[in-house]
Amino acid sequence: MRKFKAFILLMLATTVLVLAAAAGYAWHWVQAAVDMNAERVQYVVEPGSGVRAIARAMNAAGIQVNADGLTVLARVSGLDKQIKAGAYEAQRGDTPQRLLERMARGEMVQARLTLVEGWTYQRIRQALRESPHVRQTLEGVTDEELLQRLGASEFPSPEGLFLPDTYVFVPGTTDFEVLQLAYRAQRSLLEQAWASRAPDLPLANSYEALILASIVEKETGLGEDRARVAGVFVNRLRRGMLLQTDPTVIYGMGERYQGRIRKRDLETDTPWNTYTRGGLPPTPIASPGRAALHAALHPEMHKYYYFVARGDGSSQFSSTLREHNRAVAKYILGRKQ
Repeated sequence: MRKFKAFILLMLATTVLVLAAAAGYAWHWVQAAVDMNAERVQYVVEPGSGVRAIARAMNAAGIQVNADGLTVLARVSGLDKQIKAGAYEAQRGDTPQRLLERMARGEMVQARLTLVEGWTYQRIRQALRESPHVRQTLEGVTDEELLQRLGASEFPSPEGLFLPDTYVFVPGTTDFEVLQLAYRAQRSLLEQAWASRAPDLPLANSYEALILASIVEKETGLGEDRARVAGVFVNRLRRGMLLQTDPTVIYGMGERYQGRIRKRDLETDTPWNTYTRGGLPPTPIASPGRAALHAALHPEMHKYYYFVARGDGSSQFSSTLREHNRAVAKYILGRKQ
């Protein structure tokens, strides 16, 4: 009987020691930094992922974490029910506990992409392709299919429909989702701007305002000239004059444009050649920013019908063709007056 009691006590003592050792190891594991293959490692928690799946994603990214241990810790702490899907960044020195708490708080990493005023749709697509944080899904998607997915089938082209701005998103966001953000921002801005436009503009609808704004964007090197440049085009539209603006010709030339416009380019008809066709072109020629859109809808009232670049970003404005020809001779041909 004594031997049996001694055996029981020995077993209990052994069990206690094993449990204590296990508890000590678990405590150490929870508080110890995980091994990583870099100072900072990003990984993605997909929607609906369990803790084991998250651990596998971490290990695949280069964060060495025990899946069983992380699962138990998440369940015991209750953090398994709070983890939010998204992109995260582990830093050297992070413990399993810290990693779980960060995911439970939703402290995701964020990427940024800036769309610049005056960029064409093709340049925007290029920026999306070049971003390491954007997931590519639009390869092979036609413009018509894209417009349909955006709910923008009433427009003839994606050109000009995306607001130049800096967009913040979770790495792994798709190219379509970024475009959708920019489209909704541009659509909202356009609706607000059109509702507060100046009276009696020679524009039939907000899309024509967007087209005019894109021309103002490409024609203006100095911000303070925007409203005056817009006023020139508004004056020409009111009188039925050709707009005769080079950026529209360049846009119509497409890949044929190699940095110079020749006389034959001005005479070659395209839907965007405002030297051969009256009125506004059929689509925007770039993405106008807020300032250009405001200028197009609040043009300066004046008697100018012409302008020419001075070479320093500003423009020389003229009321008559004679004055304009003299300005061209001075600023373009370099002739002394």
